Amino acid sequence: MTTILPPLVLASSSPYRRILLDQLDLTYDWAAPDIDETPIPGEPADRLAIRLAKEKARSLSSRFTHHLLIASDQVAVIDDALLGKPGGRPQAITQLKACSGRRVSFLTSLCVLNTATGKEHISLSPYSVQFRELTHTQIESYLDRDQPFDCAGSFKVEGLGAALFLSHEGEDPSSLIGLPLIQLCTALQAEGVDPLVR
Repeated sequence: MTTILPPLVLASSSPYRRILLDQLDLTYDWAAPDIDETPIPGEPADRLAIRLAKEKARSLSSRFTHHLLIASDQVAVIDDALLGKPGGRPQAITQLKACSGRRVSFLTSLCVLNTATGKEHISLSPYSVQFRELTHTQIESYLDRDQPFDCAGSFKVEGLGAALFLSHEGEDPSSLIGLPLIQLCTALQAEGVDPLVR
């Protein structure tokens, strides 16, 4: 008897997350969740990341009722202060100046929701990056070339952003881009979806 596996939906409009998910060679659809991503006053970064991933998945559950919804969120932290998406050049310059010569933590959450059963698989993947000492000229040139204005922390590690770093440390490099593939494979396997078996 053949088991019918639930279809996959990536709860994200991020092209970076789609590129990552494509690496697993799985068939999936994607949809943009509509949630308020404003932090709750006093909310710790780890709780914020997990809450937003859950809300992204749950916001699409009434539309995709027999699916596996994959949602992720990333929060960047320096000295307990959140670094969001800069949205524009001035804020990106400010962020990269603040990161220069410093260690920055990235917390990437994952929620895989089976909408047929209500079961959620939740995880958090921490990753840290040691930035080089950056000159103003380097920052300006980097922003001209990579345009990372929609990325938390104002860089694209999959692009020229790697040149900003001295080192990085964590268990899942894909989490730094925004979707922790190692944790995702674990959650999918628990739901009967094995990327290694066709």
